[in-house]
Amino acid sequence: MTRTAIGASCALLLTLAACGSDDEEGGGGSSSGGGGGGSQSIKIGVVTPLSGPSAATYGDEARTGVEARLAAYVEDGGECADVEFEVVEADDASNPAGALTAAQRLVQQEEVFAILSTSSSFFGATQYVTTQAADVPVLGDASDQSPEWRRPDNNMFPAQPVPDPEAVYPLVGEYMAAVGGTTMGGASFPVPASQGALEAASQSAEAAGLETGYLNTNFPIGSTDVGPVVLGIEDSGTDVLYLPITFDSALAVVEGLRQNDVELAGVLAATGYGNGLLDSPPAVEAAQGVSFSVGYSPVEMNTEATERLAQAVRDQGVESGIPAYAMTSGWFNADLLLHGLEVAGCDATQAEFIEALNTDATYDGSGLFANPIDYSLEDQPELCLWFVTLEGEEFVPVENAAPACGERLN
Repeated sequence: MTRTAIGASCALLLTLAACGSDDEEGGGGSSSGGGGGGSQSIKIGVVTPLSGPSAATYGDEARTGVEARLAAYVEDGGECADVEFEVVEADDASNPAGALTAAQRLVQQEEVFAILSTSSSFFGATQYVTTQAADVPVLGDASDQSPEWRRPDNNMFPAQPVPDPEAVYPLVGEYMAAVGGTTMGGASFPVPASQGALEAASQSAEAAGLETGYLNTNFPIGSTDVGPVVLGIEDSGTDVLYLPITFDSALAVVEGLRQNDVELAGVLAATGYGNGLLDSPPAVEAAQGVSFSVGYSPVEMNTEATERLAQAVRDQGVESGIPAYAMTSGWFNADLLLHGLEVAGCDATQAEFIEALNTDATYDGSGLFANPIDYSLEDQPELCLWFVTLEGEEFVPVENAAPACGERLN
């Protein structure tokens, strides 16, 4: 058994330090004071795309999510609310080499206490952070799918429940059967994470009794040429679709199907839930009836935890209160940092922080996850997802699937 990995399918798709101080007791140099809680000052580094092709999607969103969580924590009077936090960004330039450079700068020059990764390119830095920078806590969305995120007893901790990319769970197949699907199809990008998500969904559908229809595992990233996909879906008799690709690409497929009068029982997208969709009237119109899988309790559940998130997001100027992906990642990364400090002590050193989190089994995203993450484990047999459907200008939780949970099939 391993570190818990229960769900956030969107993390499957998005195409994450010699330490700054040799004094293990001092944390990250001047970043970590090592005194009492009130005198503690912590510098944290955010690795995310600020340039390159991914910058348009990420930009400053990750930092905004981090700062939103820290501000909400202070407002709530959290146990470590007296700690002073300094947030610095490092650009991964949308590529693995850039992620390595960013991590090295944060450790060697900025002397950060911890690295927060919102980067699908972070695999370029994992060897460095687990060897030369092994005394620096690294918290992230794990969207780069590096296996180090799931391994226990190291310094890398996923801040969201992320499944083993080779695992098959019944949820997608059962959802497709529930909406009336009989033949499952889908499209993925020609990258392992996207292809693996589609293959797992296909096996899940088969386990639920569906036939396999059109499967395209080489849909070009960024392409708008959906003609062959539409034709393949129509000719194969596919009537329910799974799209583990970016939402812009998924929307192009949906629009192509509608323009060609191809009717489906349902479309399930692994990405797209968030304010970004709602901000685009053409996207809202095109995405009517499309469902989305979410690995944490969506804002529409109206719980105490979701309202805390929604209000913090509104305070950042997002009227709907629904964060886009990168902001969500930043929120959870900062939330795990705060949780780790509460477990280890507000004045914990980096070594104490890592040791405490490696044996912790209580982190539940401050109430947003269905199950807590047990960092002493690499895997656990259950996956939980929420399903929502766009109806009008609202995401509506699907009855009996908010959340839906199932045990691993393989």
